[in-house]
Amino acid sequence: MSEIATRLAMHQHPALRAILRGGTLCGVLDITAAFVVYGGYFNVNPVLILQGIASGVLGSSAFQGGYPVALLGLLLHFFIAFTATFVYVQLSRWVSFLVRYVYVSGPLYGVAVYFFMQYIVIPLSAARKGPFSFKMMVIGVVIHILCVGLPISVTTRRYYLKA
Repeated sequence: MSEIATRLAMHQHPALRAILRGGTLCGVLDITAAFVVYGGYFNVNPVLILQGIASGVLGSSAFQGGYPVALLGLLLHFFIAFTATFVYVQLSRWVSFLVRYVYVSGPLYGVAVYFFMQYIVIPLSAARKGPFSFKMMVIGVVIHILCVGLPISVTTRRYYLKA
């Protein structure tokens, strides 16, 4: 598809623009928060964080994979961010509350995404789940409110109000 055709498709479809921009913003903010929290506070190397994401598909062998596996982890991370955005954008077409009250619905969606990941996606993946930590749960929920739910909801509203 040519650049002109891509721009035309995005101009005609606010949902596509919301998904692309919201997913990108969500993905960048969320992985940055992971690097800051786990890297800065717990001294975990960013490559190890990305390999941890890839371990959801590859299992514990991901930690011996080096940079190519870290890149896979980054791609998987953005796939999840775009999927979460896609779900919100689609729901917002039927539930107007999600576009009208973004500062309520966004944080609630971020919390929902956190618990969906923790209690459905991760247990079904090949990743090894660590012991429960209330402190880490609170940190994860706050990150998902600020870096997942709010960017997705605000971006979705922005594009739907322009349409």
